[in-house]
Amino acid sequence: MTLDGITEQADVDDDAPSTVVFDVGEVLIDETRVWGVWADLLGVSRLTFASVLGAAIVQGEGLQAVFDHLAPNLEWRSFEQEHEDRYGGFREEDLYPDVRRCLEDLVSLGFSVVIAGNQPTRRRTQLEALGLPHDAMAMSEELGVAKPDPVFFDRVLELAGNDEPEELLYVGDRTDNDVAPAAAAGLRTCWLRRGPWGQLQDLPETAAEPDLVLEGLGELATLLTTWRGETT
Repeated sequence: MTLDGITEQADVDDDAPSTVVFDVGEVLIDETRVWGVWADLLGVSRLTFASVLGAAIVQGEGLQAVFDHLAPNLEWRSFEQEHEDRYGGFREEDLYPDVRRCLEDLVSLGFSVVIAGNQPTRRRTQLEALGLPHDAMAMSEELGVAKPDPVFFDRVLELAGNDEPEELLYVGDRTDNDVAPAAAAGLRTCWLRRGPWGQLQDLPETAAEPDLVLEGLGELATLLTTWRGETT
């Protein structure tokens, strides 16, 4: 099903997910400030950092490749605390504009909302301070495992209090960390194509097609309501 030419949905059926699980970076939080602070710490322009990050993503490389290229003699992890001090944690301004309304709509429509992504424990406190509607939340550091490890999605099921993976829809921007491993674990998937990974990655040929492909969260509540055979 196509909506406004940007949204694809699996065939409407009565087996729609009842729980929506959201990744954090580039799904709820715009990470522009994150990368900007790293550029400042490395002494390069923010445009340069963004360009190298994009190239690494296209070539299938991790973040280490970005720092290896920009500062080969720097142990970047030793600057993580300074980065955090400058960054100051998640702020209201970092939320994508469509996030709060989407979560409010989902809760009002009876969907359970879970937030779980690859983040340090301190990010949960910062997200909670923003007052986002949710039923459960945990970061990978708390769960003791990070994506794309299949155990992460086992922990997500426990967090959601649901042992039926097909009743969960995982919303993520990355194909390697989110869409492909979530589908392999039996969850429904929504590929949110925004941010560097969402824009630049392709879906692996061996990966299952996502149930939804979106460029924003504005239509998610409507699509899920239609999916379960109702109208908003």
